[in-house]
Amino acid sequence: MTDAIHHLVEQYGLIAVFLGCVAEGESAALLGGFFAHQHVFVLWQAFLAASIGAFVGDTLFFTLGRSFANHPLVIKLRGRPGFSHAYRLVSNHPDMFVLSNRFIYGLRLVGGIAAGLSGIAVTRFVILNVISSIIWAGLFTTIGYVFGLGAERIVGQALAHHERLLIALAIGLAAAVLASFIAHTIAKKERSKET
Repeated sequence: MTDAIHHLVEQYGLIAVFLGCVAEGESAALLGGFFAHQHVFVLWQAFLAASIGAFVGDTLFFTLGRSFANHPLVIKLRGRPGFSHAYRLVSNHPDMFVLSNRFIYGLRLVGGIAAGLSGIAVTRFVILNVISSIIWAGLFTTIGYVFGLGAERIVGQALAHHERLLIALAIGLAAAVLASFIAHTIAKKERSKET
């Protein structure tokens, strides 16, 4: 069973990192770095998949806000907690917002929509988004890679085979739980500010 999983990760892992980073993505980038440490794929490939995924995701939501402001999906996203806060931030500090939006869990999707609805120029957004995506991907794939080093030292060389998949799943689960907790905390604060 673990050989089949290992083969799937080798074959489709970079695609999964890319797709995971199109959406929210920290756990996908962390796992990319972790698997790079485990020699499932090369670190620069994980970094490239994460940075392109981050760029595509943010650009997609920017384009939705810019070109489809009256689409039901965009209207629904505009109603999410945090949208008004994101729109205020991008209106007042557009450069800083675009550079930091990918790092703010829970505001990333509505932040892209807010940036699209704002007056920021497309070229300016794209340049800032490239910079942000590269920094973000470098940070999280490196953390995953370094965590792989630490895990290997703690657990020993037993990670050399199928055990690394279980460790990677644990990392992903821990990152998802932490991200969910942070998102709920931010959303709760935003709801209290809006009432």
